Amino acid sequence: MSQPAFFRRTYDETMTLMVEARNYLTYSERRERDRLGGMIGLRMSCEAMRVTSRLTQVMAWLMLQRAVQEGEIEVEDALRDECRLSGTEVCLDETFSGDETLPNHLRSLMDRSFRLYVRVARLEEMLVQRVLH
Repeated sequence: MSQPAFFRRTYDETMTLMVEARNYLTYSERRERDRLGGMIGLRMSCEAMRVTSRLTQVMAWLMLQRAVQEGEIEVEDALRDECRLSGTEVCLDETFSGDETLPNHLRSLMDRSFRLYVRVARLEEMLVQRVLH
């Protein structure tokens, strides 16, 4: 069964962001954090973890939806509370989104991962409304 276009685009976007975030965190973030040091370095680490949390939550949700599309799991099972997108308290926190002391690349990842997480949360809510109500 082929995936709907919105799913393929969202999956590809998530995978691209995951690879970009991994590359940034592996090759750049540590040097920038060490160079900036202090509270900014700590904030960078926290925001990098937030980006990672958003992306892993979204990818887990997308993989579950793929299992639904492939007939491996029923849609009602995929929408149970324990299978839903989680981590909202952490993932929706934008406290430092406008902090210009953070490196531009990290702020870009923060913004794009936030918008992706919000979009997937809306998709999930639409599914819940359509299927469970």
